Amino acid sequence: MSEIKSVLDQAKSLMEKAISHLELELQKVRAGKANPVMLENVMVDYYGSKVPISNTASVNTQDSRTLLIQPWEKSMLTPIEKAIQMANLGLNPQNDGVIIRIIVPPLTEERRKDLTKSAKNLGEEAKVAIRTIRKDTMEKIKKLQKDGLPEDEAKDGETKAQQLTDTHVSKVDKHIEQKEKEIMTV
Repeated sequence: MSEIKSVLDQAKSLMEKAISHLELELQKVRAGKANPVMLENVMVDYYGSKVPISNTASVNTQDSRTLLIQPWEKSMLTPIEKAIQMANLGLNPQNDGVIIRIIVPPLTEERRKDLTKSAKNLGEEAKVAIRTIRKDTMEKIKKLQKDGLPEDEAKDGETKAQQLTDTHVSKVDKHIEQKEKEIMTV
């Protein structure tokens, strides 16, 4: 039974990683509120090399609609501003010579629907990853059965693998449902 347990533990660990990855990706989906994570993928030209914006400035929220970017070097104001515009996030940075302010515009109904669709796609990718982990786990259990594991233990292991899958798929559904509410709330 310890072989089955280690296979199931490994599957659970991988499924948890899939959920964690989904949570990270959902944070990047804009929900109408200002969030420093929105700028996480913006790459700034820093003396000839591309670096994440977080390596050149501090990014904070002033209120629910405003992001403040405070560069560590004054000379970085213009490159940061250009990088944000080039990232095509639909944000308009305002440079006052000391900090960069970004007023996050309210989302249109059409944009909300697009974001909801993209959140659902992320959820579907997570479910596919979880099902793939289940498939690999089932194959490992069948291999153990071929190598001499009793059939009833193998069936028990397959049942537990399915339960793990169902639990994690329902977690994905909850995350997506929560994100949809967040996006559609005006």
